Amino acid sequence: MSGDAQRGSAGAVPTWEEVARDHSRFMYSVAYRLAGNQSDAEDVVQEALLRVKRGLVTYTPGSLQGWLARIVTNVFLDETRRRKRRPQTALPDDPDRVIAGGPAADEDLAMRSLPDHIQTALNELTDEFRTAVVLCDVAGLSYDEIAAHAGVPVGTVRSRVHRGRSRLRELLT
Repeated sequence: MSGDAQRGSAGAVPTWEEVARDHSRFMYSVAYRLAGNQSDAEDVVQEALLRVKRGLVTYTPGSLQGWLARIVTNVFLDETRRRKRRPQTALPDDPDRVIAGGPAADEDLAMRSLPDHIQTALNELTDEFRTAVVLCDVAGLSYDEIAAHAGVPVGTVRSRVHRGRSRLRELLT
């Protein structure tokens, strides 16, 4: 078995390049569902990849996607708290400084995966409910994984997912 095959096998610690290449689409999908827009999602993924680079030395092989989803969620929540502390006003658009081009194929797919009205409804949820619903229904994490990430009991996660889904149903009807 080659060295690349061994690194990519279950139970092995991946390289940062492997994470960026093989899992950035998943990370972007989670970030987009949490942030609700392309620009913020890109910023979240960029910061998350920096944290992954620093954290790989302590990563214990297990649920890599669960670990990545937790990092993306933490970056999103940290950014949300930072914005609440320091509100910023957006600079006016300067068309001379904008680079032409569309989103990458994986970004386009992630944006189209949920219809706009569902993403808008997700954005209406509180951070706690949105995070629980996205980690459960988009990232596919178990209640136990979400509880470990959030530092709350599994019952709290179940409640947040249930209440988040109920609120989504209300917003969508």
